[in-house]
Formats: sequence, C-alpha cells, structure tokens
Amino acid sequence: MRTMKKKQFAVIGLGRFGSSVCMELYELGHEVLAIDVLEEKVNEMSKYSTHAVIADAVDEKALVSFGIRNFDHIIVAIGDDIQSSILCTLLLKEMGIKNIWVKAQNTYHHKVLDKIGADRIIHPEKDMGIRIAQHLASEKIIDYIELSEEYSIVELIATKKVANKTLIELDVRAKFGCTILAIKRGENVNISPFPDDNIAENDVLIVIGHKIDLKRFEDEGL
Repeated sequence: MRTMKKKQFAVIGLGRFGSSVCMELYELGHEVLAIDVLEEKVNEMSKYSTHAVIADAVDEKALVSFGIRNFDHIIVAIGDDIQSSILCTLLLKEMGIKNIWVKAQNTYHHKVLDKIGADRIIHPEKDMGIRIAQHLASEKIIDYIELSEEYSIVELIATKKVANKTLIELDVRAKFGCTILAIKRGENVNISPFPDDNIAENDVLIVIGHKIDLKRFEDEGL
C-alpha cells in the first residue's frame, strides 16, 4: 500500500478559513505550522497543528526564525486586514517561497495579489457558492470544482442509462471531449480506470473537461 508523502505547510491567519485548512492538513498527516497574531486563536489550533506560534505576518525576522523558507506550501489566510495579506505575500515572494496560496477578500485584492505573484488566489465564499449552485441546479451533480474560466472537474451520478457499460463502450472522450478520471463506488475509488471497467448505477464519475462539454455529457450522456 502506497503511503502519502508527508509535506510541510504553514498557515498564516487562523480565522474560520485558515483554521479549517490547518485542521484538515494536520488530519491528513502533514506537518503544519499555524501562525496568528492573536494568542487565543493560536491556543485553539495548538492541538490541530505540529507547531502553533504567535507572530505578526509581516514580521520578517519572526517568519525566518520559524524556518518559513523550508515549507512546501504557505497559505496566507489573513481575514479582513487586506494590507497585511498583501504585505505578507510580498514578503514571502521576496524570500523565494515557491508555493504561496492566498485568500482574497474581493476583486481588487485579487488583482493586487496577482500582480505581486501569488501562486494561487482563493475565494472561499465564491468557490463554495458556485459549487452549491451547481449542485442545486442538477440532481446529477454531487460536487463541482472550477479549474479555470473554461475547465472544471465534476462528480456526476451514473444513471440507468450508463449502467453495466464499460468506459470503452461509453467512449466519453470521443463523443463529448471529457475524460473520466475516477469512479467512486461506495467507499472504494478506482483511480485511472481501465477502458474495460464497468460502470454501475449510482456510481460517482469524476470527470474533467471544458464546461460546455461537461454540460453536454451530463444532459446527453447520462
């Protein structure tokens, strides 16, 4: 059985979003450094992180003392203080950090983060809103992840129409331009399924493709 490689993450800002990220990464078995300027939040995360420290996000000496340059990913999840978020991101970029993901508060914040080189900009409320809307709009969609303006990954429920058919029989890529990445059946997940693997009714198909193609597959293929 292949074990997941342990990574090092630093989460700066322990509000609702930052705390959730911190807890999940720690539960997944990774090393997590939790940082916030408020002692109360740091204390709360001390049992859900490898290390939890009180520090100002724009204090370069403090960040360096924690070995911040050694971390694989840094998530800047600072809440309402947009200035601190921007300055912290800029500081991390100047340190040569390779993977910096930042929570953006609004469009203007996003534009500045993009200009200074944030590797990924996250809008938790917007992203969740899109996923919920997609789920509400279709009984076949279980989950939805937007990759870009054009491409997405969706989880679709297999209907009777495709039950007991193999992937090669469905020929989804040729007919709809989409790719089935995995098939979930109960607790089991079939990653990179073979062409002759069968689909059962109520299987969950994890599909990637252009949004237009995914919609066609949902409407015509299932």
